[in-house]
Parts: sequence; structure tokens; C-alpha cells
Amino acid sequence: MEKEELLQIRNLSVDYKVKGGYLSAVHGVSFEICKGEIFAIVGESGCGKSTIAHSILRLLPDHNEKISGEINFQGQNLNELSEKELESVRGHKIGMIFQNPLESLNPVYTTGKQVQEGLLLDNIPKQEAWNRVVDLFKDVQMPDAERRARSFPHELSGGMRQRVMIAMMLGRNPDLLIADEPTTALDVTVEAQILRIIKQLRDERNMAVMLITHNFGLVAEVADMVGVMYAGEMVETGTVYEIFDHPSHPYTMQLMKALPRITKKEGRLETIRGAVPKMMNHQKGCRFANRCIYATEKCWSENPPVHQLSETHSFACFREEVSTCRK
Repeated sequence: MEKEELLQIRNLSVDYKVKGGYLSAVHGVSFEICKGEIFAIVGESGCGKSTIAHSILRLLPDHNEKISGEINFQGQNLNELSEKELESVRGHKIGMIFQNPLESLNPVYTTGKQVQEGLLLDNIPKQEAWNRVVDLFKDVQMPDAERRARSFPHELSGGMRQRVMIAMMLGRNPDLLIADEPTTALDVTVEAQILRIIKQLRDERNMAVMLITHNFGLVAEVADMVGVMYAGEMVETGTVYEIFDHPSHPYTMQLMKALPRITKKEGRLETIRGAVPKMMNHQKGCRFANRCIYATEKCWSENPPVHQLSETHSFACFREEVSTCRK
């Protein structure tokens, strides 16, 4: 069955104005998310994952950024919408779960009242909206849902607060849910519960999910498609099986070698030498060149081409012979 594309990002670039020019936070990123699909964007801290998420809903905090490219959602370029027009998209068509739920919740209102507030925007009667809040808390597997709905954020654990945020975003039945590091600071068992809830809700509602994480374990657990980011660029995309079974970009391969092993016999974990460069004013060359064991002179002066290995799998690198690259 042919997939229905929901979100298409084309050549997205985000530059922040800083002393001395522009800092290239995101450069030339393109990908698609289909209806009912979980697309995971993975990469180390500072690589531009959250910047992409905030760009979609125009939530970048400092307003000193320069954005180019297209963000098409359901056939409409979000960059062309006015602030008022975008308000009908935020929450209603695209929901977002932020990293720290305690910072996103108002400490002086009960959690249920805050979730109810979003429902009232759709002109639902107050009592009906409250009943819907309790149902949403049950949907996200909140224990003792009605009592928790009357609790303040500080009275709930981290996992419960994250459930509140998921309930809040699901209240208006969005077509796309953006989850920005939804399990940060949660212990392993709660993390697994949150992921299970997101996956279950995706299956029940046929909702697309954009999952932002630096944890490859989460990606293997829930994702359908994966985009690997480095220094603001999407260096490789593919299905979860293609990325894990046939990593092709040198950065992806080195990330795989850095994953924890089951036994000590498999040797020590490898590390990636060097540090992420500070990219200013769209300098030419591969951004991974200073850390890549395969780098040549060309990598420092020219932008790498994109190689299409299959309909879903591509990577940007000068090394065309993938088998050589995997030695």
C-alpha cells in the first residue's frame, strides 16, 4: 500500500546571527514523514535536532534566526503562513512534547485544568471537556486518572508529568506529534512505558510521530524511519533496518561501533575522535571531515554528493564504494 506523505521538509536551513556572521545550525536538510509513521531523528547534542522541530512550528526562542527552504504540511508551506494562521496548526494539527515537562506546565494550575484549556479552544462545553481530560489521562495509562487530573505538577513524578504532556498534545487529535527527547531524565522502566504509550497511540490513531533523540536504543525499539544528523546536516536516512544492518556514512558506522555490547568479549567501545566544528557562514566541505578516518583533501573543500542506495536509503559522502567504506 502506497504511503501518504504528511510532512515534507525541503532544503531547510536555519542560521543564527552571532558576532562575526551567522552560525549554521541546520543546513540543507530534506526528509519526509508519512501518515502513521514514526520518523526518528538521531544525533549527538547540538546537532540541530530540536532546531528542526522548533522551526516547523516557528517556536525558535531568540527571533534572530534566518530560515530558508520549505516546510510543507498537508500540502501547505508553513513558512508562508502568518502568525495568526499558524495558530490553527499548533496543537490542532501538529502537537509537540518538549524535553522537560516541568518547565512546560504552569505550577499554579492543576494538570487537568491545563489540559482542559486546550480542549476549550474548540468550543467544547466545560464539563464535556473535563470528562475528555479524564479519558485522555486514562489513554496515557495515568494511574487514578481523575485524582491526578486534580493534582499540581509538583505533586507528580517525572513519568506522570510526561504523560500529562502527551495527553495535552493528544487532546485536539493532531495528525503529527513531535516528541523532543520525551524520555530525558526518566529511569529505564518509565522510559519504556512512555515509548510503549506513544507507539500504541500511533497505532490506534494512525498518527505520525517525529521522535527526536540521541539514544539509538529508543530508535531500534520504536522507529520506522531514521535520519542521522551531524553538525546541522542530515548525513544518512533509511528504514530502521537499513540504518542498523547497513550503516553507510562514516559517522553512522562509528556511532554503531560506540553502542554498548552484550558481552566483554566483543571488545571495548570505540569513541569518535575530535570535536564537532563550529560552522559559520555555510563553509564548504564535509562537516565530519575533521573526525573522519576516511577523509581526503576533497572532503575539506567540496560538499559531498548524496548517494541513493535504495528508494528509502541515502547518505552524503565522497566514498562511493560503500563496501570499501565498511572495512
